[in-house]
Amino acid sequence: MDQIQATLSKDFIRAIIEEDLKNNKNKGRVATRFPPEPNGYLHIGHAKSVCLNFGIAAQYGGTCNLRLDDTDPSGENLEYVESIKSDVRWLGFDWGDRIFFASDYFEQLYQYAVQLIEEGKAYVCSLSAEEIRKYRGTLIEPGKDSPNRNRAVEENLEMFERMRAGEFDEGAHVLRAKIDMASPNVTMRDPVLYRIKKEPHYRAGSKWCIYPMYDFAHCLSDSLEGITHSICTLEFENNRPLYDWILDELQVNCHPQQIEFARLNLSYTILSKRRLIELVEKGYVTGWDDPRMPTIAGMRRRGYPPEAIRTFCERIGVAKNDSIVDVALLEHCLREDLNERAPRVMGVLNPLRVVIDNYPESQVEELDCPYHPKNSATGSRKVPFSQVLYIERDDFLETPPKKFYRLAPGREVRLRYGYFIKGVDVLKDPQTGEVAEVHCTYDPETRSGFAPDGRKVEATIHWVSAAHSLPAEVRLYDRLFQVANPLGEKEGSDFTNYLNPKSLEILKTCRVEPSLAGAAPGSRYQFERQGYFCVDPIDSADKTLVFNRTVALRDSWAKIAGQEKK
Repeated sequence: MDQIQATLSKDFIRAIIEEDLKNNKNKGRVATRFPPEPNGYLHIGHAKSVCLNFGIAAQYGGTCNLRLDDTDPSGENLEYVESIKSDVRWLGFDWGDRIFFASDYFEQLYQYAVQLIEEGKAYVCSLSAEEIRKYRGTLIEPGKDSPNRNRAVEENLEMFERMRAGEFDEGAHVLRAKIDMASPNVTMRDPVLYRIKKEPHYRAGSKWCIYPMYDFAHCLSDSLEGITHSICTLEFENNRPLYDWILDELQVNCHPQQIEFARLNLSYTILSKRRLIELVEKGYVTGWDDPRMPTIAGMRRRGYPPEAIRTFCERIGVAKNDSIVDVALLEHCLREDLNERAPRVMGVLNPLRVVIDNYPESQVEELDCPYHPKNSATGSRKVPFSQVLYIERDDFLETPPKKFYRLAPGREVRLRYGYFIKGVDVLKDPQTGEVAEVHCTYDPETRSGFAPDGRKVEATIHWVSAAHSLPAEVRLYDRLFQVANPLGEKEGSDFTNYLNPKSLEILKTCRVEPSLAGAAPGSRYQFERQGYFCVDPIDSADKTLVFNRTVALRDSWAKIAGQEKK
């Protein structure tokens, strides 16, 4: 696609970069990276980081690498790698030939670890994981030295080599940095650098049985790639001293600057990868690309345009403090984007049969209907009109209350792009007593949408021709959770207790206008008066169209924003 225009808005990260450029730091070079772990699919929170890192590189004439931080063989696989690559491309960004894997650096990382051992700055510790936690102390109590902290360098080198050779069981030993067990920053109390994991790696196979910890591999991978600004989320702020310590002690040629920003927290949404994995593995959703999931794959399947996601990421900005963003803002960005690009069509979700008694039984007219009311360049399509139609069941009431302005016996409405019709009679299902068919008359003088005598109607409703419309399945998606903060609603509670039982409603008897025959998978439309919908790219078939509702028409964010302006 065309090159993405980076946002020019100034935030504290860009302020740092501009100061660095002014002082010719890094010789005027800007190099960022997007470094996900391939143990799950990307979500909307990752999209914020993607837009930030690639956007900064584009804005300042720099580069942005895509790096897979694949240092833990548990749960990592090629499926996740390919999904990450696909999602970043779909969002509109390109890393060129700059795709890297932390696993490519395993040998170099091992040698760095050996260097620390040789310099007396790392040691092999034989405490159990539980013992290491106890020895580390608390936020108000210093830790105490491991009994192995003063092992001789030669012994540490020998044991580390034997760890690599697979002579020890998992958990028997780890390699720890020798820093300061009394540090007020618990992260600096001799953190673990390597652990034994006798599990094959999806890329390296069984070559390795020891793997570097994320904190050790990440900063060195940044350095090896010549990154200038290592932008990460706020939870890594306490790890920044360790990031700097490792690079300083190894005296690497390139020492990137770590800068933290607030991660995205979205109301009615969970962005914890561990919890998302639980939703998938326990069958609460149909998969990573379930349209209710906040994953990029799920949003793409639901019909989110990448431009809307980029706009959302730009509007929420970059902050230093955590906060929760109202999901209504994301939905507002969707509506703004889709309002401009989505063709208007008619689809009836809960059909009610309408017979126009005074319309010729064999006659079929083709009404010219524009695809967009404000953009004639999008063209129009022909929609067949016949004696028997379908309208929404909610658009008719036999005994309407006050302020119900749609179709009823003796009441006249306008059919979208067509005639005035008046309710005359109903036929009911003898078993249920429910209205099964409405009989009407039409005024042939109102094809233009206006009555020659100047009379007006209170409502315009959408419709499709019964004989010409196409069957369709429509999936109405709502928010996955019923509460704004599922993880913080009640201490100790299970977040799955707050799942919305009405997050998906499947309608199988829908009818859509014939112009949608052969609609391309993933194509987006506005069903007039109903919302924005997307042709499901997986489940739609030639004979049965399947539509996912992307977002409803009602815009709560616009209402909130309007009230704030007042």
